[in-house]
Amino acid sequence: MSTQNSKLKTQNSKLKTRILNGKILLLFSFFLFPSTANALPGQSTQTVTAWINANPTLRPGIGDGLRVTKTNTAAQRFIFQASVLPPGRLTTPKDRGTISNERMTFYDAINGVTLDRLRESLRVIYGPTIYEDYDRAKLVYDYPVPETIDLARRQNRPLLELQQGELRLGERFAYWLEITKTESGKAFNGQITVFLKEDLDKLEAQLRDR
Repeated sequence: MSTQNSKLKTQNSKLKTRILNGKILLLFSFFLFPSTANALPGQSTQTVTAWINANPTLRPGIGDGLRVTKTNTAAQRFIFQASVLPPGRLTTPKDRGTISNERMTFYDAINGVTLDRLRESLRVIYGPTIYEDYDRAKLVYDYPVPETIDLARRQNRPLLELQQGELRLGERFAYWLEITKTESGKAFNGQITVFLKEDLDKLEAQLRDR
């Protein structure tokens, strides 16, 4: 009897683990968007706002507008933010009526965040067309480079070494992925930004000049 109870407990434990992992995966990928993104940088703020409000899984709150926050527990959080501002340092928007970038920020203290998980989230959130644009995109810059690591250590600026990311230029959009590692080497924060190609040179210069 004790052996049967032990087996039953083991099976229940495995089932609970699978359910928990499934919930975590859904939270991280959020199944927030349909298989094809219908609102992208370059479209009007009205179009993107309407898309967010009509999305049955995003379910923004009243007054959320172009920013939506989702949390499961204090250990897991997702923020979607569409903005008329170019990515990077704050500047004056060229057109206050057109979305310049869409940024998705992830925090997962349970499983951590990796660049591969960000890439998979890009595929889930935006669908195969945008993911293929990213996957075929030219790698413009990835960091940290050896010079940055050396500078971070000489000037005691550990964040420079702990930030890992890449910039890519696709046919349709430009892409910025970044994670910030802890001193243990594991990252709990990450972000994906899909933005207009015309803003790539400025962002690249800012990242290289950190």
